[in-house]
Amino acid sequence: MITTVTLNASVDKAYSMEQPIENGTVMRVASCRNSAGGKGLNVARIVRLCGAQVQTTGFCGGFNGRYLEELLEEDGIAHTFTHVKGETRSCINILDERYGSTEYLEPGCTIEEEEEKEFLAQFARLAEESSVITISGSLPKGVRRDIYGVMVGIAKDAGKKVILDTSGDALKEGLQAAPTMVKPNKDEMEILFGEKISSMEDVIRCGKQIYEMGIPYVVISLGKDGALLVCEDGIFQGRPPQMKALNTVGCGDSMVGAFAVEMEKGTAPAETLKKAVAVASANAMSTRTGNFERKDYEEILKGTTVRRL
Repeated sequence: MITTVTLNASVDKAYSMEQPIENGTVMRVASCRNSAGGKGLNVARIVRLCGAQVQTTGFCGGFNGRYLEELLEEDGIAHTFTHVKGETRSCINILDERYGSTEYLEPGCTIEEEEEKEFLAQFARLAEESSVITISGSLPKGVRRDIYGVMVGIAKDAGKKVILDTSGDALKEGLQAAPTMVKPNKDEMEILFGEKISSMEDVIRCGKQIYEMGIPYVVISLGKDGALLVCEDGIFQGRPPQMKALNTVGCGDSMVGAFAVEMEKGTAPAETLKKAVAVASANAMSTRTGNFERKDYEEILKGTTVRRL
């Protein structure tokens, strides 16, 4: 069983536009799609599409929280949320041919101390049922800043593999607990190290630094250039074939989901990287977040290369 965690879940609204966006005027949306959102929920959908068992947890509350659970049930994803007094947030993704994807993300409600304690007790129980745990996304207001580190510690004490995908202070705190894997992108690496990363040499150097903190697998997503993996077996770059992306939102989450599935199977790191890059690229060919078509994945996998650096 793979368990995905989303502390700051949302109801995501994808607006597809057929006419160019003009500021300061009324715009008509061609179509709207609602989905259970937040990075960990995107991961959960990918895990399910990859054929593995998955459950998800986090905080949810209010009308939006109930709707989010309904959306997950429509997706066939088991969930055990800690219900809170506040209202689950909404996030908007505007899809436009000229500008691509533009996101508007609400901050989310404030979590009370007792709600946090209830969640951590629940998380410890779910960890016992899991083989791999993924922890993704931003922190809601009110929780302790080191909560991801606490959760990584709980997972490791239970003998489970844990993947952390976050940024900023949450990433800094989480790294101290040494999760099994982290997956920053280049921008998140720049924030973490406080420097501009302008070359592959910079990416490799920073990836090595994280690996030396005691992180067995460091995966750095590189957009159209795929991803870099630093691990005991060496340093590898996985690169997809050239393709036209329709929606890049959720590609990093898709990569995390694929890594979790292959980690559960015990697949070799280089082969895992190849499959994860192909899944992430296939997600970019779907207008839905945390989704891919099997035929797209299989075609992309054929053209995905992995080389040792």
